[in-house]
Amino acid sequence: MLKGTILIIDDEEKLRSLLSRIIGLEDYFVSEAATARDGLKRLEREEVDVVVTDVKLPDGNGVDLAQKIKSLYPHIEVIVLTAYGTIQDGVKAIKNGAFNYIVKGDDNDKIIPLLARAMDKALLQKRILGLEKQIEKKYSFDKIIGDSKQIKEAVELAKKVAQTDTTILLLGETGTGKEVFAQAIHTASPRRLKPFVAINCSAFNQNLLENELFGHKAGAFTDAIKDTKGLFEEASGGTIFLDEIGEMGVEVQSKLLRVLETNEFIKVGDNKSTKIDVRVIAATNRNLQKESDNGTFRSDLYYRLAVFQISLPSLRERPKDIVALAEHFLKQFTEKVNKPVPKMSTEFIEKLKAYKWKGNIRELKNVIERIAILSDSTILTIDDLPFELKDSPLNNKSVGSSFNLSMIEKEHILRTLTYTKGNKTEAARLMGIGLTTLYRKLEEYKIA
Repeated sequence: MLKGTILIIDDEEKLRSLLSRIIGLEDYFVSEAATARDGLKRLEREEVDVVVTDVKLPDGNGVDLAQKIKSLYPHIEVIVLTAYGTIQDGVKAIKNGAFNYIVKGDDNDKIIPLLARAMDKALLQKRILGLEKQIEKKYSFDKIIGDSKQIKEAVELAKKVAQTDTTILLLGETGTGKEVFAQAIHTASPRRLKPFVAINCSAFNQNLLENELFGHKAGAFTDAIKDTKGLFEEASGGTIFLDEIGEMGVEVQSKLLRVLETNEFIKVGDNKSTKIDVRVIAATNRNLQKESDNGTFRSDLYYRLAVFQISLPSLRERPKDIVALAEHFLKQFTEKVNKPVPKMSTEFIEKLKAYKWKGNIRELKNVIERIAILSDSTILTIDDLPFELKDSPLNNKSVGSSFNLSMIEKEHILRTLTYTKGNKTEAARLMGIGLTTLYRKLEEYKIA
């Protein structure tokens, strides 16, 4: 199995061919170029892990080329070769990002071990780059589903503030996707390569919350046998997401205020400050402005947190997004349980849109997950819904559509196909119509 790909850039054909054969015997795939320009073109077309380049090239300098390659392809390692080695060139090559600098002839026995180390580093960087791309794809703004005006406005605000270090306060009911937004903001920010740390402030009593956030020194309390980092230190250079911040007690609020004002805090049991560089994104389903006016939440902390506010709409405020979200979750969960993705009948969709969704996206996600596990239908109907959705009244528009003859016929066909598990011949027999007629109806009503 090939260990990786190496590109040799050298205008001396005999030397280039000899080096290519030597390296090829070590199970590397070798590509060749005679000029800097040709080498850069090959990098555009080919997946290369390590470049070995001569310093003296017909159209450039290998030391400068190393800098250009590293700026365009940071994951590629560059080894610079020369027949006239100088300390000055060596230092410049390393400063320009080269992995190492080697003299032709004098160091022939060193080239293969050097290539092996460079390849190990390049492949590790490639894996890291792949993981970073996966994370960016998973947590990007593109993963926020919805076409309603409300959600689009929230996303646009989040995209604009993501590039800054501004503290953000996300407002909205429980289950509206505040952590998803926080993660997307972090992923789109200059801090994306650093940690994203999330904590639900309502999940701890105040002493435990202080310890979780700021850590402690050994001996601070009975079980404190060693120094422990808090989440603010763990998030160093990155972002910390403080969910349900309205549940935070007054003493912890004071320490958080100090962090926001000075970028430092004192650990439990410590007598000196710890400096940090962390962006804070907070979230709440409570009216913090009202609570600060009433004295139940520190007003100075509220104004520090509320530098930039983004309100996330409830699912009731964006009913046009319900179907898209339901389809997304249905695909996600049916794939997990290795089932084909069923279609949703019109009546099923109308019930989803008519329901109040007090738990918002989280409640919808839970309902669809349950349906994906329990239902074996190819077309989902009201019978697949939990009882609280079955019993929910349809809105006026839905009620009006239920008297439409074509809608009734379409629902009848869908129910029959569900009963026959998609067998069209049996469905036509049960409905007393010809198979040709059924196919015509399926095309008319756009039923697959």
